[in-house]
Amino acid sequence: MALDQSALLELLGELKLTDVTDRIRVATETLYQELIDAEAAAFIGAAPFERTPARTTQRNGTRPRTLTTTAGDLELRIPKLRAGSFFPSLLERRRRVDQALFAVVMEAYVHGVSTRKVDDLVKALGADTGISKSEVSRICANLDEDVAAFRDRPLADTTYPYVFLDATYCKARVGRRVVSQAVVVAIGVAADGRREVLGFEVGDTESQPFWTTFLRSLKARGLDGVKLVISDAHTGLIAAIDTVFQGSAWQRCRVHFMRNVLSNVPKAAGPMVASIVRTIFAQPDTEHVFAQFHEVVRMLTRSHPKIASMLEDAQNDILAFCGFPQQHWRQIWSTNPLERVNKEIKRRTDVVGTFPNPAALLRLAGHVLIEQHDEWDAADRRYFSEHSMKLLNTTEEEVTIPELAAA
Repeated sequence: MALDQSALLELLGELKLTDVTDRIRVATETLYQELIDAEAAAFIGAAPFERTPARTTQRNGTRPRTLTTTAGDLELRIPKLRAGSFFPSLLERRRRVDQALFAVVMEAYVHGVSTRKVDDLVKALGADTGISKSEVSRICANLDEDVAAFRDRPLADTTYPYVFLDATYCKARVGRRVVSQAVVVAIGVAADGRREVLGFEVGDTESQPFWTTFLRSLKARGLDGVKLVISDAHTGLIAAIDTVFQGSAWQRCRVHFMRNVLSNVPKAAGPMVASIVRTIFAQPDTEHVFAQFHEVVRMLTRSHPKIASMLEDAQNDILAFCGFPQQHWRQIWSTNPLERVNKEIKRRTDVVGTFPNPAALLRLAGHVLIEQHDEWDAADRRYFSEHSMKLLNTTEEEVTIPELAAA
């Protein structure tokens, strides 16, 4: 039930706010929260603590959401549900990303690195070219606080059996040069089967020190219970995984591996070799996977001995998925779950082209990832069911990769 005018005035009087701006902000925040709560009550079919025949689910706490308005930043609470999801219609899911894009475009212009495309974007966004540096700094500082808070949040509340790692590349100015910067992203599947964005960073290269520092920062925030890490076979990344996630298995992305294979065969033979290798992953169970693997190696030894050797060397790495529940195989034998995320980052960053500095790139990519995290958090469907996640312990007891490799 919404507050009437007298109740709202009484509330503002109790807060004893002397600044008119603060009064407007608090009043706006109160009204927004009332609208959200009213919409949630209608969606659920009952108010908080109310029992009605029309109730469809129950509340399960709230999650914070900051909404930027002309009255200031409003700190709102979005109800979470035990079953299903709810997102208020008056909030726009992509508003935060659009703000980040706006800030990057403005900063690019202020720093004198704008192109005709950027100038057109500035005008399309409704801002004149005379925006001040101080205004840009204020906007960017607010956005950076959101990114920092998300990147520093603790991860110790649950375990993450699966961790996906990948990187995408964008251009940014460092000093007086335009260089390629890696946006590295870590996504985890929690013990309850839900996906989360664990962390992200921007760096000069995918070297071992860079990846090691990044992975250690995740561990320092409480990342634990990692059973399998899925990634490409970048040398620096592999060494960092071995250092930071000792005792965890590593799955080499089969998609990246296939690209490496095809780069070593004549173009005409590529489709045939790819079809043969894919048969390894089309088997119904672990026994048949390894049997087919050895058969494929035998076949390719005659026609493409280099590819056969590549397969033998990578056997344990590309077949690590076999030590985990069969229901998970298709989702854990590659980094494909990260492909959609990387595409969204590229779609947004391509609008800018060259970023004025790495911080601006981190700001925009960070807000894309925060929005993705929020969407997963509010989704009805989990990445893996809780039942299948419980099979992880059973699978580990029954079979291990070294035993299979020796079979």
